[in-house]
Amino acid sequence: MRFVVTTLCGGKAQMAASKERMDLDMTKAEEVLSSMGPIKTKDEMMIVSEWNGMEVTLYPQGKIMFHPLTDKNKAVEYATDILSKVI
Repeated sequence: MRFVVTTLCGGKAQMAASKERMDLDMTKAEEVLSSMGPIKTKDEMMIVSEWNGMEVTLYPQGKIMFHPLTDKNKAVEYATDILSKVI
């Protein structure tokens, strides 16, 4: 998978956005994220969970935000792992 990675929140978060057009099954995404850690909030536009000491927000378009995280390479690694389980 290929991603565009954007630094957010004053450098404290990374957003990995898939370059491929996606329309994720958010029910399956919730199952995957809940197996990794607790779900904090969810609606039709995003799922926010806790994983590996971070808040992970997943969007149906294939975007994933990791907070706190400063390493862009780790954001790509984590996003690839999570999305490969969802799609």
